[in-house]
This record gives sequence, C-alpha cells and structure tokens, in this order.
Amino acid sequence: MLGKIIGAALGGKIAQQTKSVGGTTGAMLGAAAPFVLSRISLPAMLAIGAGGYLAKKYLDKKDDSQPEPTNPETAPVASVPQPATA
Repeated sequence: MLGKIIGAALGGKIAQQTKSVGGTTGAMLGAAAPFVLSRISLPAMLAIGAGGYLAKKYLDKKDDSQPEPTNPETAPVASVPQPATA
C-alpha cells in the first residue's frame, strides 16, 4: 500500500514535467509500477532499461540534427548590391 502511494506521488511529479502525460495518468502509472516491477524478471528489467536509454539517445540525436526555425524579424537581411552611379 505504501509503495503504491509513493509510486503515485512520484508518477504525478514526473507527469508534470512531461507534455504528453497528465498528472492523473502519471499517478496511475506510478501506482501500477510496483506491481509490474515485482512481476518481471531481472533480465527483462535490464532489457527495458537499455531500450529506454537507447530510445532517448536516438530521439535526442534526432532533435539535435534538425535546424532551428529562424524568426524572420531577427534573421539577417541580405544586402542588395546598389547600381553604381556615375
């Protein structure tokens, strides 16, 4: 019981920092985490952890490779050559 309460509190805190997961959903996932962790084996835990790590590295690398959009108001203006007057 205490593990579910602590898990729900931690899940709610983590959900506040994540855009796609709401506070209630995070609390529910946090409350279910002790149950799930007690049912899976150590090799499965290691595989899940390694997969999460590799997925995060891939997504971070993918985000870094995309150029940032520029604001047209602050973008440098290309100089236009003026015709020479004689």
